[in-house]
Order: sequence, then structure tokens, then C-alpha cells
Amino acid sequence: MKAAAIILSGGKSSRMGTNKALLKLNEKTTIERMVDILKVYFDDIILVTNDMETYQSLGVKMVSDHYPGKGPLAGFHAGLLATDYDVNFIVACDMPFISGELASTLVKKMDHYDAVVPVVNGKMQTLCAVFQQKTVKKIEECIENGRLPIKHLLEHVNVLYVTEKDLEVDSNIDLERVFFNMNHPHEYEDAKKWLEADDAGRM
Repeated sequence: MKAAAIILSGGKSSRMGTNKALLKLNEKTTIERMVDILKVYFDDIILVTNDMETYQSLGVKMVSDHYPGKGPLAGFHAGLLATDYDVNFIVACDMPFISGELASTLVKKMDHYDAVVPVVNGKMQTLCAVFQQKTVKKIEECIENGRLPIKHLLEHVNVLYVTEKDLEVDSNIDLERVFFNMNHPHEYEDAKKWLEADDAGRM
């Protein structure tokens, strides 16, 4: 697929108390799981991190923030500056059940839009969305002006919002699980239980 996947791993993980990307699920870290899933679908994977040593073993392209401490928007900026592709799937590093099929579906919906953003249970999933590389100029403007919430960026670009209905037409995947992210210790425990149940079901 002529697109890149950009994984954001620059957060402080303060609610989890430890680096979310390195939490183990069935012998693999969350970030390893995500890279393995996405590399099947994308020509290039870029990891945005300010701690490159930690992720050296992943063997993916890594870049760091040009605007440290400015949140996810700074990660968007760094990843989009580094990509060789017009179309880019951007995702946070704490989504262990990310679906390559769903990412591919979002990319295919890009058409003439600047961004494709899922809306699930009425909530915008801005950290699991697709953005054109050219939006980097608007992102830079937002950061320079201190407008860091991603919703400010979306007000200035042409966005296609897709709901559960739009996504289920293309796929029979469990959207609740795909958009599940681990911010708190109890969510990590939930993820482990899901995988245990999956393994038990396969036996």
C-alpha cells in the first residue's frame, strides 16, 4: 500500500506509571505487536520517539520531536516531516489490537481529503487516523500559535469523518477492541485477559 504508518511513542505514560509501548502481551511488547501488524500493510513504518535507544531492536525508521513537550501534535509534525508518502496512517503506541485491515480501509477512503478520522461511540479517534503529508504546514502553524489540541488542526483542514457504520461495511472486525488503548494499569490487565481468552478459544 502506497502509504506509511507513523507510530507515536512520545507520551509520558504518567497514568500507567511505566512506558506503555514496552508492556508485554504474550511475550511481545505492545510496540512490537503493532509493528508486526502494520508492516504487513504499509511500505514504511516511522516511529516518533525521544528515546531512540529503547526501540533500536525494532529495526524501523525513527525520528524525534522538533517541538519537544508539545504533545501528540508535535509527534504528527515530526512523523509527517520524515515520511516519503503523501498518505500516512498515524496511531498512538498504546493500541495493542490495532487492525491493519482497518488502517488500510481508512487509507482507501482518503480520496481528495486532507484527513480521515474515525468517530466511534461518538468520540473522535484522532490518534488512529490518516493524514496527508501536506497538512504538516498547518500543524506547524498550530504549534507555533500554541493551539495544541488536535481539534484545532481539524478545523483548518478538509476532514472526512467515518463512523462505525462506515467502517463495518468494509470489515467484520471488533471495533471496540481495535480502538482500545491502554492508559491505566487496569486496562493493561484487561488486554492480557482478552488475549488469554483468545488463546483458550484456539486450543
